[in-house]
Amino acid sequence: MSKMPETHSLQIQTDAFLPWHGSWPLHIPTSLNYPDVPIWWILEKNLESFADRPAIRFMDHESLVEKQVLTYKSLASMVSSVAAGLQRLGIQKGDRIAFYLPNSPELVISYFAIWRAGAVAVPCNPMFRQRELTNQLKDAEVRYLIASAPGSDNASAVAKQLGIGLVVASDKGELTFNELLSDDPRNLREVHIDPADDLALILYTGGTTGVPKGAMLTHRNIVANTMQFAEWYAFEPGGETCISVLPLFHSGGMSGAMNVPLYGGATILLMSRFSPISVAKTIEAYRATRFFGVPTMFISLLNDETSRRCDYSSLKACRTNASPLPASVKAAFDELVGREVLIEGYGLTETSPLTHANPINKAKAGSIGIPLADTDAKIVDLKTGIDLSPKEIGEIMIRGPQVMKGYWNRREATAAAIQKGWLHTGDVAYMDEEGYFFIVDRLKDIINTAGYKVWPREVEEVLYSHSAVKLAAVVGVADSYRGEIVKAFVVLRESMNGHPTEHDIVSFCKEKLAAYKVPRLVEFRKELPVSGAGKILRRELRAED
Repeated sequence: MSKMPETHSLQIQTDAFLPWHGSWPLHIPTSLNYPDVPIWWILEKNLESFADRPAIRFMDHESLVEKQVLTYKSLASMVSSVAAGLQRLGIQKGDRIAFYLPNSPELVISYFAIWRAGAVAVPCNPMFRQRELTNQLKDAEVRYLIASAPGSDNASAVAKQLGIGLVVASDKGELTFNELLSDDPRNLREVHIDPADDLALILYTGGTTGVPKGAMLTHRNIVANTMQFAEWYAFEPGGETCISVLPLFHSGGMSGAMNVPLYGGATILLMSRFSPISVAKTIEAYRATRFFGVPTMFISLLNDETSRRCDYSSLKACRTNASPLPASVKAAFDELVGREVLIEGYGLTETSPLTHANPINKAKAGSIGIPLADTDAKIVDLKTGIDLSPKEIGEIMIRGPQVMKGYWNRREATAAAIQKGWLHTGDVAYMDEEGYFFIVDRLKDIINTAGYKVWPREVEEVLYSHSAVKLAAVVGVADSYRGEIVKAFVVLRESMNGHPTEHDIVSFCKEKLAAYKVPRLVEFRKELPVSGAGKILRRELRAED
């Protein structure tokens, strides 16, 4: 187990089975004082110093024209109005309110207005079909749904089926978002919140390995993780400009692209969808200092000729998580910027989400970094649960103020996931002698071929090192002789014109991998299935095959 002591020089203390092997003078807080406050404090604390600073610049992702600009003062006022409107509709403390919105000012306002009214937010993927939306709203026992105009047909049908209220973010509808915005913020009733116990979010897991479950996150969970995140990445109060293109319905977007910038008094350059050219040009035009994304976004920036010609020199740090960051991608993007800026972190929906991150200027390629302030992590044996020593592979366990309260209406799943305060992550990892953690793979993604275990991530790293490979995913497929064999799904760069061949890819892997790890099947595709958060979905590839 590794733990950060209460000191301003980063060191990792360990139990007897792991002596400490190093330290370095990094001024990263290892323990923080978390105020006993509800989430909306994140926004309102900036009103005294940054009231007139732009909080959100909502960008048209094609023209890059500013569609809407909200200062911290105007954003806070709108939040109070919508919260008062929700209370006028009869919303009580603890009621669940869902939203079915793309990245937009309405989505940011909805988050904070729901919390300000004392309710619990239930984010929904705006790409959901009716069946998926129905299942999630029904499971969370939602009272109201806030939807966008493009999604209003689906939302209307589902709301009618479930008998819940519907608010539409358009000029047409039985009840519109603009009507709530017109409510008098002075009518907002204060709601007492117990940050340690009261729910702020029911955030559903991605469902990449099974049926989605609702992670119950408290106000303290979110406030603590926001502070951990912002302090780790050294946000300068009032001095940052952040690209926010990650989907805000997802935990990573909500935290890294919304809460952390707002906590830091930053200006958010908000986009409804990702385009490499739009993101690159926006970074250049606004001298953006932060861009938090997922590996597929950075791969796209590197693969687009126009994006590669843009100026990224203003960036202080870029973070990626949600899926493994190939070492070759990190090296290429750092080279493009001219210094190290792209660092990998790690977290889960169940942990608000961030638990680990690489220190800026002390990152290790392929590592998720070290635990954040006040966060414990350890590696345990997959079968016995016994704590393991450095370099030994097992399951990573997490304990800290950002760990969820449990799963909504799933006592057995909660009991299985959290034991004696430690969260089972389901991720296989190891820790090196300096306390850096390395994710090997998901437990459910391990390939067992003729008794040998193959970690998909290791094979994918090799594939990404091939100059012709744009995207890659590796899964195990059934085989009558070996039980499973390794199959690679590969997207080639546009200029390859059918080369390399399957034989070329296999030969390349044979030079770098033991024979049992080499893909026996290679399927070329034009694209790979990804989640709303940009994570490549191995589960869907297995199901298709």
